[in-house]
Amino acid sequence: MSSTISLVIGAIGLLAAVFALVVVLRRAPGRDRGVVDAGPGQAQLTSGAQRVSEDASRDADQVRTRAESDAAAIMREAGLAADKAAQASRDADEELRAVRDESRELRADLERREARLAEREARLDAEFGKLDERSAALDGQRQDLDRRRADLDRLDEERRAVLEQAAGLTADQAKAELVASIQNQAKREAALLVRETENTARRDGEERARRIVTLAIQRVASEQTSESVVSVLHLPGDEMKGRIIGREGRNIRAFESVTGVNLIIDDTPEAVLLSCFDPVRREVGRLTLERLVLDGRIHPQRIEEAYERSKGEVEQLCVRAGEDALVELSLTDLHPELVTLLGRLRYRTSYGQNVLRHLVESAHIAGMMASELGLDPVLLKRCTVLHDIGKALTHEVEGSHALIGAEIARRYGESSDVVHAIEAHHNEVEVRTVEAVLTQAADAISGGRPGARRESLEAYVKRLERLEQIATAQPGVEKVFAMQAGREIRVMVKPERVDDIQAQVIARDVAKQVEEELTYPGQIRVTVVRESRATEFAR
Repeated sequence: MSSTISLVIGAIGLLAAVFALVVVLRRAPGRDRGVVDAGPGQAQLTSGAQRVSEDASRDADQVRTRAESDAAAIMREAGLAADKAAQASRDADEELRAVRDESRELRADLERREARLAEREARLDAEFGKLDERSAALDGQRQDLDRRRADLDRLDEERRAVLEQAAGLTADQAKAELVASIQNQAKREAALLVRETENTARRDGEERARRIVTLAIQRVASEQTSESVVSVLHLPGDEMKGRIIGREGRNIRAFESVTGVNLIIDDTPEAVLLSCFDPVRREVGRLTLERLVLDGRIHPQRIEEAYERSKGEVEQLCVRAGEDALVELSLTDLHPELVTLLGRLRYRTSYGQNVLRHLVESAHIAGMMASELGLDPVLLKRCTVLHDIGKALTHEVEGSHALIGAEIARRYGESSDVVHAIEAHHNEVEVRTVEAVLTQAADAISGGRPGARRESLEAYVKRLERLEQIATAQPGVEKVFAMQAGREIRVMVKPERVDDIQAQVIARDVAKQVEEELTYPGQIRVTVVRESRATEFAR
């Protein structure tokens, strides 16, 4: 506000200076004319002064005009500044009134709060007084309760002493006797309940298992199998036999050395036999010979070329057979090496039963039983279709096909349930899962159905009888059982005549004699059991 006042004062001073200058300039022409009149010789000088005076008058008018316009602008600005100053003064007054009103309201609110606090403090003082009175009363009651508790403890001790004297037992002894009695009663009731539950579960389980197996067998319709380890190739004529043999037997020797398959040429008209323990090599040899017969050119170099082509064709057929089996079972995510090994079982037989068809059939049976039991059918199919995968390498790796198959499945990333089902399907490993049990059941159903395997009942019975005779001939043997379709011999010895060391000797002798005398697939486990029992009767 002070700056505005100083600005107004400056403007007024400027206007006064301008007016003074204008007055001076107006008076100057009159003086000049008087001087001209006074001296005639100075006319020229006077006219020049007059011109200067006119110019100064014009300049003065211009300065006055500008000064007036500047003064008007300054006056307008001074007026605006004065209005702003007045408005600011009014705003300050209003703000001051608002602050005063707010302070009055805050003071009134503070006074009301102080009144309420004073009232609350008075109430709290009254409550504290009541609490003090109640605390004193409670202290008196506590002391009374302590006296009564002491009296009750004393009376309880006297009562216990009287009871112990009357019963002849201490309190701890009586408690132990009561607990023992309750435990015996609970154990007896629990044993009865467990026995009843086991009987019920066994009865219902056998009935349900029989029904599930029956349904699975009824739903599977498989063809009978009658395959041989010898392949027959039909020829267009008997003259082809001479060309197969070659000059001085050159072609037949080359064929057998390249393929590893024995070629049997006899009097059978228009046919030759191929024999080999490896079914894959036998199939490669058959395709090789068939290709040579169709081509007509038979010589050692041509035999090697046909063998290489047939070998690649059989490998492709193996992969395709494995893929077809998995498609039929709706299984995926199987390692490619497992698919190839599975396809190689297409040319493998067990007692005349095609192993690949046996695996597919067992997988279907296991899937049906899993569905009946509420289990995962895909997992059961996977366990069952791989349980004989070790047979694809039985001729190349030593050991049981179950353990070999389990190692292969573990190597190619199969789950622990699948691996355990494979290694336990012949009880070479203790069965720990339901999947392993169902795998064993599906394997037995597929292999035991009528027409599945070519071995006659008479040969089977004779082999089992010979196994039992070999074990019975050992000294100290009491009983012998041929179990699991002849895959295990369980020998029961007399404990008073055979010690532990002799039991091991008996097991080794029986296994050695079985290896020398009998022909069997896979391996046979010999188990010697030496058991001592002590029995007494309480009368």
